[in-house]
Amino acid sequence: MKAIRVAAYGSLDAMTVAELDDPVPGDDEVLIDVAAAGVNPIDWKIASGAMKAFIPLPLPFTPGVDAAGTVLAVGRNVSTLSPGDEVMGFIGIVGAYASRIVVDPARLARKPARLGFAQAAAVPAATLTAWQALHEHGELRKGQRVLIHAAAGGVGSAAVQLARLAGAHVIGTASAGNREYVQGLGATEVIDYRAKDFAEQVSNVDLVLDLVGGTTQARSWSVLKRGGILVSTVSKPDTGRGDEAQATGRHFATRADGPQLAALAALYASGDLRTHVDSVIPLPEASRALARSMAGHVRGKVVLDTTA
Repeated sequence: MKAIRVAAYGSLDAMTVAELDDPVPGDDEVLIDVAAAGVNPIDWKIASGAMKAFIPLPLPFTPGVDAAGTVLAVGRNVSTLSPGDEVMGFIGIVGAYASRIVVDPARLARKPARLGFAQAAAVPAATLTAWQALHEHGELRKGQRVLIHAAAGGVGSAAVQLARLAGAHVIGTASAGNREYVQGLGATEVIDYRAKDFAEQVSNVDLVLDLVGGTTQARSWSVLKRGGILVSTVSKPDTGRGDEAQATGRHFATRADGPQLAALAALYASGDLRTHVDSVIPLPEASRALARSMAGHVRGKVVLDTTA
């Protein structure tokens, strides 16, 4: 099998392609022939060493949290999947940038037939993050006003659609070039963050989904109504600022959840949700894929073709 290996933290150019023995599934695992792997910001944050104090990993390791492919073999205790099943999943914090992987089936869902493997690989982490942010941590309800930062990215694209499906009034921040794209996902208002200060354009918001951090997060307190919620996937909100705004700040790490992913997969199968693949890049060029993600301004998700 082929796998991307990170032998040392630092430059993304230091990643190499290695030939490794195929993994063998344990009694409670499945072996997947990976067709595509999603590229997420956490991948380059880990590979660069920015997260090593929080997520220590033995070197070398294989990056990647999202995968889609076909089940090749199952452990003797696995009854939910069979060889030949097409699946997708948030497999863990690393491991997806490989042609074959072993995974806990509880992290997987069947791939919707209407999605190709590249589209399916773009779904798990982003959509689970969006759902958990809005519904579990943001307590989203019908009729609320929701502000979603980085609305054209992978998580943002899913969040706009999920908030629309929940009956919310959706406001997104994005570049001018992504205005029509974000509107097409279901946003009622789109603010060009380069041309306008969202804090001067928006007020009385029930929920802010912060996918940016920094000053964007700090300025988001001012748009929340009393009792509102600021949810961030990037950094822990300042509780002092929250007290001043009489609002709540929450930060979380996405939870792998096969049954939840299966419910979301049904929305992709029905067409209620759609995914956008920014670009598909061959596995040996993983450093280019991570650089593309790291530069920002990706519409939807970058995906690695692990068969290339």
